[in-house]
Amino acid sequence: MDVIYGLIPSMIIIGIILVVILFWAIKAGQFDDLEGDAHRILLDEDLAMDEKKTHNNKQQENSTTQTDGQTDSPSEKIPGNKENQG
Repeated sequence: MDVIYGLIPSMIIIGIILVVILFWAIKAGQFDDLEGDAHRILLDEDLAMDEKKTHNNKQQENSTTQTDGQTDSPSEKIPGNKENQG
C-alpha cells in the first residue's frame, strides 16, 4: 500500500511530460501532412521507373542512329590516339 504513494505522483509527472511532448510535436508541425509521405513513397518509385524507361529509350535511339552501317572501334573513341591522327 505504501507503493501507491510513490506511483501516483510519478504517473502524474510522466503524464505531464507526455502532454508537453505532444504539444511540442504539434507546434513543430509533426502532424501537418500525414498522407503526403505515404503518397510520395508510392510516386517516387513510379517516377524513377518512368525515368529509367525514357533513359533506356533514348539510349536505344542513340545507338540506332550511330550504327548506320558504321562500327566504332574503341581506338576511334580515344582522344590522342595515333590511329586517329593519321
